[in-house]
Amino acid sequence: MPSQQKKYDIIIIGAGLGGLTAGAKLAKDGKKVLLLEQHHKPGGCATTFTRQGYTWDVGLHAMDGLDIDDRKRIIFKELGVFDKVTFVKAPEFYRLKNQRLDIVIPHPAQKAARLLMAKFPAEKQGIEKFFKTIHAIRKESNRIPLQRWKLLLLLPVFPFLFPNIFLYTFKTVGSFLDQEIANEDLKLVLAGNILYYHDDPYTMSFIYFAIAQSGYFEGGSHYIQGGSQRLSEYLAQVIIKNNGKILLSHLATEIITEGRQAVGVRYTDLCDGKKTTFSAYADKIIANTAVPNIVPMLHGKNRGLLKNKIKKLTRPCSLISIYIGFKREVRELKNTNYCTFLLNDKVTTLGEMKNNYRGDFAERSFFFTDYSQIDTKLVPAGRSVASIATADYFEDWQGLSEKEYQKKKDEVAHTLLQRLEQLIPGIRDEIACYEVGTPKTIQRYTLNPGGVVYGFAQQPRQAGIFRMPNTSPIKNLYFASAWTNPGGGFTGALFSGWFCAHEVISPLESLLSYLRNFLKTRG
Repeated sequence: MPSQQKKYDIIIIGAGLGGLTAGAKLAKDGKKVLLLEQHHKPGGCATTFTRQGYTWDVGLHAMDGLDIDDRKRIIFKELGVFDKVTFVKAPEFYRLKNQRLDIVIPHPAQKAARLLMAKFPAEKQGIEKFFKTIHAIRKESNRIPLQRWKLLLLLPVFPFLFPNIFLYTFKTVGSFLDQEIANEDLKLVLAGNILYYHDDPYTMSFIYFAIAQSGYFEGGSHYIQGGSQRLSEYLAQVIIKNNGKILLSHLATEIITEGRQAVGVRYTDLCDGKKTTFSAYADKIIANTAVPNIVPMLHGKNRGLLKNKIKKLTRPCSLISIYIGFKREVRELKNTNYCTFLLNDKVTTLGEMKNNYRGDFAERSFFFTDYSQIDTKLVPAGRSVASIATADYFEDWQGLSEKEYQKKKDEVAHTLLQRLEQLIPGIRDEIACYEVGTPKTIQRYTLNPGGVVYGFAQQPRQAGIFRMPNTSPIKNLYFASAWTNPGGGFTGALFSGWFCAHEVISPLESLLSYLRNFLKTRG
């Protein structure tokens, strides 16, 4: 390592929630942190953007949990998040609607179970089993100390420690519901928000689904007041206030290695017309970018090691979003629900969900989030914002000229907005403006291959103990993102950053950090 180069304890590539959480934790623990982010703002998918006086959240619809059993609270308390960031609880979990069904799923779980039993009395036993199982799986996952998640690797040797996780490790959402529920409409209701994680109930890990769903039912759905950018900016400030350094609009281009270990990063200043390349060195490197993006940043055998590690891992769907600004609050149009899943009438079984998401936008199921139902602080009083989102696929947007691309975006927006009009009559007349974000948009701003937002697909053999770990085949190179342990989504990314931070520091440092924060919370 050249002596003139500046030395850091940690260099983090990417300022998504995983990188920000890891950086905030490590900086607070006294580590000298350098964080590099290619975008001009931190947050990844946890950001906001503004057009024509309207502000939209890029990705956050509803965050699960924040009840007493939600371990995000441990992270947020230690990092001081609750002192600076306000979380607003949504009035219900979600509404699912088509011609056969119109049902609002409430929280907490007991209330939801009673409602479902009243509507599907013949399925009382299956409904009880569903809620009992998802809560049991979440409780078992909570037994593992946050800084010692690797205890889950004991599962095959000591299954009695985590009996439900062991039993359902290879189950999918579809296979579990088929086993316990006979009524197809009830299955569709219970898997109604599958797009929060994946596009296919029959390849979606039941373990991952159960933990998240239990969090929603027990703690409710929450929105970050002012937008998810508030959380990202706060975590960035924690890093800076603890002597860390963040370089925005700086793209990491190479991981410097010596033999089989990572020792530094080369990066380019994107604001510099000369695109000058710099080098920085550190004891540990954390990649918060998509894991496939790291492969070409390595050389020789190190590239091959990582490439072989991920070559069989599959990616999930992406999303398309229509971000809408309204002249007045949507709730004035008699819409009473925060998040509505509009299920196509032709979808009568779980097995038909996947093909529907691949189908024409005129029939593709989607969900509508009406932010006017809560106090988001996104827009001035009297106006409101909302979004339509559904599964989408990068390959469907490839090969188009710029003109064809814009035309297709307009056609999709027109189709989905017309269908929204059928759900809420008169709503199109209240639209002031809208923006369309496709998988290509997501790839452009996050660099995620294929514009995926959930990392590697959360299938049974890519979730739980099979999820790609926070460590890598290259010494001193670590991962903190939705692509790795424990998985995708806001909660998954936060935990991934936390787990990664504890991988980086020694067990003694981890214990001392825990004791410091324990004593601090005790006053």
